[in-house]
Amino acid sequence: MTRAPFHLVARFFDVALSKPLDSTERAAIARWLDPDLFELFREQPTADQRHAYRGALHVVAAGRADLAPAVLLHDIGKRHSGLGVFGRVAATLAEQMGIRGGNSFRIHRNHGPIGADELANRDTDDIVVDFARFHTAERPDSIDPESWDLLRAADTPPKTRALLSGR
Repeated sequence: MTRAPFHLVARFFDVALSKPLDSTERAAIARWLDPDLFELFREQPTADQRHAYRGALHVVAAGRADLAPAVLLHDIGKRHSGLGVFGRVAATLAEQMGIRGGNSFRIHRNHGPIGADELANRDTDDIVVDFARFHTAERPDSIDPESWDLLRAADTPPKTRALLSGR
């Protein structure tokens, strides 16, 4: 699935301007994740941690704290690419133009399945694995439509989410 240009611009600024999580935010995440998954979460770059935390707050506010682990870990495969902000921009633009790029671009492009395989090897809940695998694709049968819509909304940058909802 191709992401809309507006989403990509919003994600760029979300990544470029991200601040590290503070101790209160990390403590909340530690309550939503098992200790080994919390350590895995902490291996993500700051921007991915911040993006995931905001998404987790969205699902928790909707009364679905059970979905927080799926949101917190959906981009876990990105950390293997080693790309910074501008590398991610280049990889995303290359993908949009049909350019394959090198290994780092391939990893970034396939971060969902890469992260899902890693999570599956840790005996993580199916919804966490499946959202990581399919979050940039169509809803799998294993995730009900209501949960899927909430998870996808949580994966949308906050300002974009507000604009799309008319707030």
